[in-house]
Amino acid sequence: MLFTSELFYERLLTFAKRCQKLVNKLPKTIYNIEYGSQLIRSSASPGSNYIEAIEASSRKDFTHRLKICRKESKESTHWLLLIQNANADILEIQKEVEALIKEAREFIKIFSSS
Repeated sequence: MLFTSELFYERLLTFAKRCQKLVNKLPKTIYNIEYGSQLIRSSASPGSNYIEAIEASSRKDFTHRLKICRKESKESTHWLLLIQNANADILEIQKEVEALIKEAREFIKIFSSS
């Protein structure tokens, strides 16, 4: 059975993968390419920094890594909102973006309360 930290890491990993799939679906416009590129980076960061937090050698390092996770989750929300705005006429993208924003905001709450 997986431990809670492993389950949460899997959730972070799934979020990054879902963002990758979203970016692949986007029309290849200048803004989607830029926003998508930024989203790929920011959505992958919480998972890698969460691993670093779990392996932290001090409480200070643990707290610092969780703050980075929160910051990158907020940044992912920013890029998702821009993608949502840039693709307002594509219903399939709107639905996926809304679900990803909801997940990112839940991460922010989790990291803030940790």
